[in-house]
Order: sequence, then structure tokens, then C-alpha cells
Amino acid sequence: MSTLLAAAAEAQGVPRWGIFVDVEGAVSGFITAVILTVLTWYFVTAARAGRPMPEIRKLAGLDAIDEAIGRATEMGRSVFLANRTAGVGNVHSFALWGYMGYVAKLCAQYDTHFVNIAGDYLAAAVNEEVIKQAYLEAGRPDAFKPDTVRYVPGDQWAWTSAAAGMLKRERPAATMWIGYFYAESMTLSEVGAQIGAIQIAATTNTAQLPFFIASCDYTLIGEEEYAAGAYLSKEPMLTGTIVAEDVGKVIVAIVVLLGVIAQLVSPEANFVSKMLQF
Repeated sequence: MSTLLAAAAEAQGVPRWGIFVDVEGAVSGFITAVILTVLTWYFVTAARAGRPMPEIRKLAGLDAIDEAIGRATEMGRSVFLANRTAGVGNVHSFALWGYMGYVAKLCAQYDTHFVNIAGDYLAAAVNEEVIKQAYLEAGRPDAFKPDTVRYVPGDQWAWTSAAAGMLKRERPAATMWIGYFYAESMTLSEVGAQIGAIQIAATTNTAQLPFFIASCDYTLIGEEEYAAGAYLSKEPMLTGTIVAEDVGKVIVAIVVLLGVIAQLVSPEANFVSKMLQF
């Protein structure tokens, strides 16, 4: 035992800069986190102050939202928007509320029945307030119905069975799957396709994207989910976060380019690699 303790003590390196553990990337990782935090704070503050911000590009799938709601209105059928795993502190919820407010407002204006199926009880309460506010802004607070927000408890497949049953019984003309979905994505989108609904999906789970792409009319891929939520809501916090993220990507691309050039010039003296490993 004493031998093992002595070996472990010898294995411990000198703290980097006196405070960071001696592991690869400790200091560079901390500096990266600080830079991204400062960028996010700056752009969120700028957006809230009404300063000019880079415009978020409108994605093709967003035009389909108006089309889907218009079709549901013409057919006299409802619009479903579902989220299962997102709680009130989940990043997907903040994006979801952007979609939800926009869709609910259009449904209120067109007098189209709107239904949200939630899987988290706290998120369901917030969803209800978001939808009520959207109906109020549309001048139709009376259009909100008790069954607009439906909280369905249970695990993955219990929730999926309940949601699929609602789709089969009520046959909405448009369904929207927004958030982080797992294997239930295939079941839900297949049921939506069977009833002939226009389907729009947005998720960052790359493992489920093939199923959504195959069975939905439009699919927002990866970070497009967040960008579209910010675009629809015009919320300064979301917009500032998206802009900060894109600026961070540009910085990463520049670092990668410098690293490639340094590696081609002198692999042994690649200062970028050494900097990132520090």
C-alpha cells in the first residue's frame, strides 16, 4: 500500500500556474470557457440594449410552419407540437418556447385548435403560460382551451404510446417534434405520416435525424433548432447566445487554420498544438 501511495504522489505533477491540475488542456480549456462566457455576456447585453446585431438567416423549414398551420386551418383540424424530455432548465425548452409562442399566436389568429403534449410537469406549466401570452398578443385570450396543454407522465414508451394514440384519434393536420428525442422519434413520425399530417422536426440528436428526415416534410438539423427558436421568438437572450456561439465558431476555425499552417511549416515547433495542450 505504501508503495502505491508513493507512486501516486510521484505521479502528481506541479500545478500549472500554481492553481490548475497538471493535465493536458487544463489552462487552455479554462481560457476557452472564459472567452465564450465573455462573448455570450457581451452579445446578450448588446441584444437587450437594442444595439445592431447580425441577422439570423431564415431557414427553409420555418416557411413550412406557416404552410402547415394554413393547411390545418383550411381542413378544420388541429396543430400538434410535442416535447417529451425538456424540463424548465433544459436548453431545448428555451428553443421550444420560441416555436411555441409563434405557432400558438398564428393558431389563435386563424382560430385553429392548438395542442401541446408535454412530458415534464413543470415544463407543462410554463408551456401553458407561453401559449396564453401568445393568445393574448393575438387578441384572442378566449381561444385558449383547457386541453391545449396536455401533460403526459411516464417513461419513454408510455409517453410515446399516449402521444401516438392522440394522433390516431384526433388526426391533426400538422405535427411538430421539437427538442431532444430518442428512439420514439421513429414511432411518432411514422404515425404522423400515416395520418397524412405535415410534419416538422427539429432536434440535436444526430442518431435520430435519419428517422425524422425520412418521415417528416422538413427537418431542422442540429443547432438549427436553437437558431430557429431565436429567429421566431426575437428574444434578445436567445439571439445574443446564437451570435456569441457563431463568433466562437469563427475563432475555433481560425485556431484550426493556424494549427494546420504551423503543422505544415514545422511539426516539431507547432505553437498552436503546444498552446492547446497546456
